[in-house]
Amino acid sequence: MRVAVFSTKRYDELALRAANEDHGHELAFCEPRLTRETVPLAEGFDAVCAFVNDDLSANVLVTLARGGTRLVLLRCAGFNQVDLSTAEQVGITVARVPAYSPHAVAEHTVGLMLALNRKIHRAYARTRESNFSIDGFMGFDFVGKTVGVVGTGKIGETLLGIMKGFGCELLATDPYPNPEVERLGAEYVEPDTLAARSDIVSLHCPLTPQTFHLINHRTLSLMKPGAMLINTSRGALVDASAAIEALKDGRLGYLGLDVYEEESDLFFQDLSDRVVTDDTFMRLLTFPNVLVTSHQAFFTQEAVANIARTTLANATSFEADDGQAHLVTRDMVA
Repeated sequence: MRVAVFSTKRYDELALRAANEDHGHELAFCEPRLTRETVPLAEGFDAVCAFVNDDLSANVLVTLARGGTRLVLLRCAGFNQVDLSTAEQVGITVARVPAYSPHAVAEHTVGLMLALNRKIHRAYARTRESNFSIDGFMGFDFVGKTVGVVGTGKIGETLLGIMKGFGCELLATDPYPNPEVERLGAEYVEPDTLAARSDIVSLHCPLTPQTFHLINHRTLSLMKPGAMLINTSRGALVDASAAIEALKDGRLGYLGLDVYEEESDLFFQDLSDRVVTDDTFMRLLTFPNVLVTSHQAFFTQEAVANIARTTLANATSFEADDGQAHLVTRDMVA
């Protein structure tokens, strides 16, 4: 199968080439994102391999189908960037990587929590300038604090297990309760109850029409004064403008983001010599109690290797029509 790989970084190419030794597909690596402008690069390819910020809207999918593409291989778990209705109409199958390393994302989430709480990012910058004062760096013990996890798939379950080790009280919310989470001692509650009772709220749910701006002015008003919010899932779960208002009035005490609603023009590239024109994003960076990383929670050796293996296995299964590919269907959007 001929596969055009978009949004390619060096680590993607290395991992996919290694995984392809077991499959033998013809891979063509494209550095640009998949967009309306770059979609002609895929003409004649059986499949395209796309990442989180590639454009798989209706127009792009129609053009792909006209060029002979029959398969979209997502090297990620989320599929909110895909117009599934159009994909079905034009005969394009969509496959994803449902699980690559829940530990990678959960551990990065804890890293954000710890860094924000103990001001590690600020302490690093201060000591680099030979300023060894610790004024303003006081944190709090995690033990006894209430952690609320929104979305209890594998990542949410893994995070709750870690936070149990810290001695935290555990809350969870999900339309589909996970028995393993209940065995950890977590209490399932309604979303508003979780927001009101949690000292730390962490988001691990997919982005759907129902979860768009799940964190907004109303939900932020329910949270404890000074609470911590972490998002390592999808950027549009959080209304960034509402978060800024909550930071300004002190309702939100800490904000950790590995994702951002308008990240597609920012993340995974070096913009250090340019002016970033996203005023909302730049405003977020001015707060001392905000920590942003550029969608790197997934980025471990194990996760990248697993993504590559599953992605190419999906291509092989599709070609063999053996029913083993991890397909995305319209009924998965609840």
